[in-house]
Amino acid sequence: MSVVLAVWREARHRDRRRAPSRSVPVAGGPYAQGTTSILRVAAVVAVAVAVTAASPALGAMGARSGEGTPGPVAGKVTPKMDGHWVNTWVSMPQLTEPGNMPPAPFTQDDLVLADSTLRQTVRTSVGGRQMRLRFSNAFGGTALPITRVSVALPAGGQAGVSAIKAGTSRPVTFHGKPSVVIPVGAQAVSDPLNFELAPGSNLTVTIYLAEGQKSVDITSHPGSRTTSYMVAGDHVDAEDLPGATSTAHWYFLSGLETWSKRTTAGVAIVGDSLTDGRGSTTNGNDRWPDRLLDRLQAHPGTGDIAILNQAAGGNRVLNDGLGPNALARLDRDVFAQSGVKWQIVFEGVNDLGTAEATEAAQKQVAADLIAAYDQMIIRAHAHGIRVYGATLTPFGANEMYDDAQGYREAARQTVNQWIRTSRRFDAVIDFDRAARDPADLRRLLPAYDGGDHLHLNPAGYKALADAVPARLFRDEPLPRGFGFD
Repeated sequence: MSVVLAVWREARHRDRRRAPSRSVPVAGGPYAQGTTSILRVAAVVAVAVAVTAASPALGAMGARSGEGTPGPVAGKVTPKMDGHWVNTWVSMPQLTEPGNMPPAPFTQDDLVLADSTLRQTVRTSVGGRQMRLRFSNAFGGTALPITRVSVALPAGGQAGVSAIKAGTSRPVTFHGKPSVVIPVGAQAVSDPLNFELAPGSNLTVTIYLAEGQKSVDITSHPGSRTTSYMVAGDHVDAEDLPGATSTAHWYFLSGLETWSKRTTAGVAIVGDSLTDGRGSTTNGNDRWPDRLLDRLQAHPGTGDIAILNQAAGGNRVLNDGLGPNALARLDRDVFAQSGVKWQIVFEGVNDLGTAEATEAAQKQVAADLIAAYDQMIIRAHAHGIRVYGATLTPFGANEMYDDAQGYREAARQTVNQWIRTSRRFDAVIDFDRAARDPADLRRLLPAYDGGDHLHLNPAGYKALADAVPARLFRDEPLPRGFGFD
């Protein structure tokens, strides 16, 4: 009633301001004008009383939620705290190469995963009590119709298993419906779901596609280092998938978000196979970003940092390779991700390794890489994101990238010198120093060498993770003038 009186008083005050200071012939007169406003207020009061009388529950809901604040809609998930969405897991979308397509019979002529169930596991970084999924059709040749989706805890909490823990499966919806059709080049974000996720835990996502995708151009992340499962028919709710076909790729799934407290934030890592984890253990989650997460989770002060691995094997900074070049994918893979506050750039070795092994070509690619890093910094700073540069690790004795004249090694040293001394990055992470052999600076330390003298083994990836200073992820205000250049 106090709100109605306030509206009435405002109307009266407004009419007094509008009324002429002297008696002027006005149709209906000043009194009639005031009466009209009062009648309008009376009509509003009558409607409000009628609505409240017709729906006592609405009035009670408003009382619970606070005056003037709408209460929760029946069946709708509402926030459990004041917070924001933060990605807790991501995978860089790519156009799937022929050798990485779902195995037969799940790939047919211009048709993939028709009447098929796909079960995948992903690892969270930060936890939460509410979550939602992102599915990508960034590279699909046709619309992607997803029929049903569920999430569950995997059996034993393990990565890469086909079974789920009994009683934990929950349906996922999109705009209140179980299905969604994702247009070509687009993504779909699911409705929020009440689901408890522990930090550093595994989650199972099961998808059923009744029609499949009517194209052999599909979106995936080949370097999952995690086993996925496919079986014919709708088995979204099944506790296990006996006889399922397995493959070490992720398809369609590109992100998992949690509703987190305001201090929770993410670090997006732009990289290639050294970050994607070639040489790491399948289902072991021991890439260097995973090991960094383990370190951060071990300390309360850094336990709310999400690690977002946006890397792909064969990716390059300057030119498309396996996936779009790093400059082209920043908007999608970094700036459009929820809750990103920091970015790490650890990429460029494939640019050096695929450029011609001549002095002129290597000097040019080194200069182009430096200019590209500067562009990355400028663009990220415009979004209020701090950028950390990681030095390129050695590849001496690698059959494909090392050259007898040492032109590529000279280019690597030029790039690393700029990363270390230019002061353009907000901080430097010296992966070169952490991984190289002190007795031969052109090569990896033998104990860290994955075997091809380019990629690291799990011990080497742990060394990289240990080289990242935790202080880089303090919640500090940006300095004055940040992002000007």
